Amino acid sequence: GASRVPFLVVLFGVLGGLTAFGAVGLFLGPVILAVLLSVWQAWLKLQHEDTTDLSFVIESDSRQDWHNLSADQALYEQASDLVHGLSQTEAEKRLQQYGLNRLTEKPPRPIWHLLLSQFKSLLILVLIAAAILAASIGDLTDGIVIMVVVVINALLGFYQEFQAEKSLAALKKMLALQATVRRDGNVIELPAEQLVPGDIVILEAGDKIPADGRIVIARTLEADESSLTGESVPVGKQHEALAKKTIPLAERNNMLYMNNAVTRGRAEMVVTATGMATEMGKLANLLSQTHEGDTPLQIQLDSVGKRLALIALGVVVVLFASALWRGEPLIQTAFTAIALAVAAIPEGLPAVVTVTLALGMHRMAHQRAIVKRLAAVETLGCTTVICTDKTGTLTVNQMTARSLFYKGRSYNVTGEGYHVSGEILPVTDNSAPADMTDLLLPLALCNDSQLQENKVLGDPMEGALLALAAKGGMTKKQAIAQLPRLAEIPFDAVHKYMATFHLHDDEIKVFIKGAPEVLLKSCQFALDEQGNTVAIQQDSILKQNAAMAGSGLRVLAVAVTHIKLPHRAEASKTMDMNLLEGDLFKYIKGLTFVALIGLMDPPRAEAREAIKLCQQAGIAVKMITGDQKITAAAIATELGLAGEVIEGAELAIMDEDALAACINSISVFARTAPEQKVRIINALKLDGHIVAMTGDGVNDAPALKSADIGIAMGITGTDVAQEAAAMILTDDNFATIVKAVKEGRGIYENMIKFIRFQLSTNIGAILTVAGAPLLGMPVPFTAVQLLWINIIMDGPPALSLGVDPTRADSMSEAPRDPDARILSWRRFGNLFSYGLTMAIGTLGVLYYGLQTGETSHAATLAFNTFVLFQVFNVFNARSENGSAFNKHFFANKMFWLAIASVILLQIPVIHWPPAQAIFHTVALTSTDWLIAASVASSALIFEELRKVLLRQKINAYLP
Repeated sequence: GASRVPFLVVLFGVLGGLTAFGAVGLFLGPVILAVLLSVWQAWLKLQHEDTTDLSFVIESDSRQDWHNLSADQALYEQASDLVHGLSQTEAEKRLQQYGLNRLTEKPPRPIWHLLLSQFKSLLILVLIAAAILAASIGDLTDGIVIMVVVVINALLGFYQEFQAEKSLAALKKMLALQATVRRDGNVIELPAEQLVPGDIVILEAGDKIPADGRIVIARTLEADESSLTGESVPVGKQHEALAKKTIPLAERNNMLYMNNAVTRGRAEMVVTATGMATEMGKLANLLSQTHEGDTPLQIQLDSVGKRLALIALGVVVVLFASALWRGEPLIQTAFTAIALAVAAIPEGLPAVVTVTLALGMHRMAHQRAIVKRLAAVETLGCTTVICTDKTGTLTVNQMTARSLFYKGRSYNVTGEGYHVSGEILPVTDNSAPADMTDLLLPLALCNDSQLQENKVLGDPMEGALLALAAKGGMTKKQAIAQLPRLAEIPFDAVHKYMATFHLHDDEIKVFIKGAPEVLLKSCQFALDEQGNTVAIQQDSILKQNAAMAGSGLRVLAVAVTHIKLPHRAEASKTMDMNLLEGDLFKYIKGLTFVALIGLMDPPRAEAREAIKLCQQAGIAVKMITGDQKITAAAIATELGLAGEVIEGAELAIMDEDALAACINSISVFARTAPEQKVRIINALKLDGHIVAMTGDGVNDAPALKSADIGIAMGITGTDVAQEAAAMILTDDNFATIVKAVKEGRGIYENMIKFIRFQLSTNIGAILTVAGAPLLGMPVPFTAVQLLWINIIMDGPPALSLGVDPTRADSMSEAPRDPDARILSWRRFGNLFSYGLTMAIGTLGVLYYGLQTGETSHAATLAFNTFVLFQVFNVFNARSENGSAFNKHFFANKMFWLAIASVILLQIPVIHWPPAQAIFHTVALTSTDWLIAASVASSALIFEELRKVLLRQKINAYLP
């Protein structure tokens, strides 16, 4: 910021003060600039303050032990009644006390703040100071031109960031969540933000949970808590109190939490927390306290700015002192100093960086990635580690049947999610699979869910079973037509199975699915390969169950039994129903084992390839999940992630040194808590990594903010995660990250091209302007001509470099070192040689012109030569190490258009009388143009010779 340019403040203050106010200006100039700088510093400090304090909305005395209380105790604590609920009057009082049930968000940045924030960088401040100094000594034209460049840069940055914020707002859900509540003894619907602690909320399958609450009634209840805990499988819920006081959120099975969803059954809960006091709110508050650091690009540009400022300061001070020592007029010396300052500072650097990033941002939007901050595009280019949530990011977040054990044979199942396309294939041979009817009927009939357009209505696991049945050729509609349901035993966490009863001729068929360890205890028989009923071999089935579970699958058993009817009559259905009245559990015995089914949330097909490309590009991928260690390891193996697998409990007992020592060897973190995700990322950052974090759940938000770049999902991502992230994937596709990484690398390379081109021009201008007086010649360029060179002439070619296509092999290289300087000494040496070539050629032409003609003609010839130097030098910038004449020579149409525009603009500057008056030029002959072009081409010729010699030297050392 401003505090980093004290020497420039003194320099510009002294020069401006002397020329504007005379001797007194020696003191007055720096004072005026220092006051302006202090005001600027104060504004910069204010804009970094977080004006939104989220902590005030969290009740300091809020209970943490609702899971330890019985349902009646929870109602008593909230002064609520299950039958009548709260009264409307009491609810209004509590609404005043606790506030609306919504998360506190930072207010959007006002437009004026967004605009002013574009003026923060060091180079912009230096340019503003240069413009003020130019205007103060009477060079109003120079001052206006510099300020126009500054304003254009600010408007470009403002427009892109404003558009990004608008795109983000469009992603947010437009419909407010409604809640079903009991108040004054009546069941009503109201906006979820009107809920208060003590409200009785009624929930059914498919409902989104509007607040945190203690369950008081549960009927076969399951909830999807993947967005909060990372657990990909719905969790069974019940209403009894839990004995343990300290217990993870994922294991509090008598609580429901905001932003999760009910997948099965129904429930009534008493609201225990709303808004920022909910678990989701606490995460949002943790998120607001996380510090955002500068991106590598911002750090690098700041470094370049400081080094350029020091170079400018040194050259100007030396030239100013030598001019005064020679007795030159003060005003003339000040003008020369201003010209040098303009020559030394790359006015186009901020504008081109902004445009390059904005163009990359635009391209990424077409590739389904919305970038909220321009510099975040570049951060991806030097990312060394991607930490990714598993559920919904690497996986499809849809349960899928992957394997079967049926009639003594093992089968693999193809296809993913709830899509009905796929096959059931034997594992050991290519023979035809056994008749699947005995399995398909239970899958379709012992099922309360529905499939509609590849989406499940109901329980995800039941959706996976319906998809499996469909792959075998059986739909639920067909099955029900064959065997209508008469009765059922709903699934319950106590008995751990579900059973349905169906009429079939003179018997009732009973289909049961549930936990293998429970059902096998009731099984006496099994089906052999021919479908005959034989005595069960418990050991072999248990061994198969252990093998499937050990591979990370969630295993489900299917069994069947029959109830013989005594006789048939006209009113048989009535008799069947009478038979099934009373205790149905008495029929769940003497079962026939049918099959074991292994289910899992499978990896995305494109994620495997994306991870492979990341590894090829030298980027480590680490999976962080709330799943069990075995499941996480199985998914990692399928995705090609090699390395250690540890659990959150193991992580918790590690100190910082131990974690830092092994962080690089770990590829999977299972059963992790949100604060542990942040700890993992911090450990990686301390080890020097540039860390990207992908995720979609509330539990990912603090880590998204802590990472160098957070990447949220646009479809399944929660509002909190999207707010925390720097980039949002609108297709929820992990593979899009690979495209973004490639785009980031290309953007950085293109900025390096521009910086090399721009700085070599600046060095050449400095050496030319400084060298002419020292050699006894007039300064060859006026301030307006220097502005023409730096802004107009460097503009089109530099901007075209920003859209050079990314190299095809850019993803086969390791990430660049984030600590490597943009302007290394080796690179600076090369650029200095370019600048020296330009200075020698330009001063040589100036000397030739002075010997053969008038001063105005000589100065014009030198000016034209220097401009043409840029035309040839831009080819050097396109390739730092290889020849400029490569296969991409004609790939960038914008580049060739820019070259043509430079030449076409230079011609009228030299030959059009109105332009001659502005730029102080005279007409040149065709011979003059040939001399200028021949001398200017030396920049490209010498550089190509250097590269040839370098390649020969490298080849000589190769075996």
